[in-house]
Amino acid sequence: MPTASANGIDLEYETFGTRGRPALLLIMGLGGPMIMWEEAFCRALEDKGFFVIRYDNRDCGRSKKFDSQPLPDLAGAMATWMQGGKIDGPYRLSDMAADGIGLLDALGIETAHVVGTSMGGMIAQTLAIEYPSRIRSLTSIMSSTGDRALPDPSPKAMAVLMTPSAETKPDFIEQHLASNRAIGADSAFFPYEEARLRARAERLWDYGIERDGSTRQMLSSLASGDRTPALEKLSLPSLVIHGTADTLFGLEHAEATVRAIPGAQHLFIDGFGHDMHPAADKTITSSIASLCTDT
Repeated sequence: MPTASANGIDLEYETFGTRGRPALLLIMGLGGPMIMWEEAFCRALEDKGFFVIRYDNRDCGRSKKFDSQPLPDLAGAMATWMQGGKIDGPYRLSDMAADGIGLLDALGIETAHVVGTSMGGMIAQTLAIEYPSRIRSLTSIMSSTGDRALPDPSPKAMAVLMTPSAETKPDFIEQHLASNRAIGADSAFFPYEEARLRARAERLWDYGIERDGSTRQMLSSLASGDRTPALEKLSLPSLVIHGTADTLFGLEHAEATVRAIPGAQHLFIDGFGHDMHPAADKTITSSIASLCTDT
């Protein structure tokens, strides 16, 4: 996969489709390398007429690592944040949004539709807020506004965030399965597909997992504050996608995002959790394409 110099750092990326079509930038969430956007999902958007770009955020996958930064005390910082205190991080969501703009610049792309999931949704929101002339539409999936008044993750979901990453491939695979059981879809609506998840975990391990980078990303996103007042000033086509079974960001987070963004559309999927289950791909990609076609 190619590497681009963007915002002063190197970002690994991959594209699908024909250059010159409307660009669609996919932004993954906490600690997730770009391959968490499954190729079938990217191809589905390509088939709908887009030039699709996926990339590794800073501090994950094969993009620039910020190992020179001191590693934050995650447990202490989370406790401070949940008590309403101020925390700091080695960078901010604004820096990660600038990375995305830098990648578009490197590819010679003036404007793009942006789609982000979880922390990637926060980065996508920040892109729309800080670079309105560059962003054609915003799709925020299983994400939040950053408002501290919104409900905390469930205890099981919080445990997923706080559990140190496994140090061997077999242990990582089992941890990946356990995490999906805690924050993934309701199996009454979407099947729990162990073979698929095992294969995904193997690909993730082989591609590269960066636990310390995930910690820095998490602290940086928490330190970036509440985007609600800025979201209320947006004037672009927007779509909020969320699952009713999301235990990391409950549905209240999506409802707050819809309320904040003027004219935002929403797609709430019964039983969908905090994971991009492929059984929802057709619904999600069709909704994204519909939003982007209307711009």
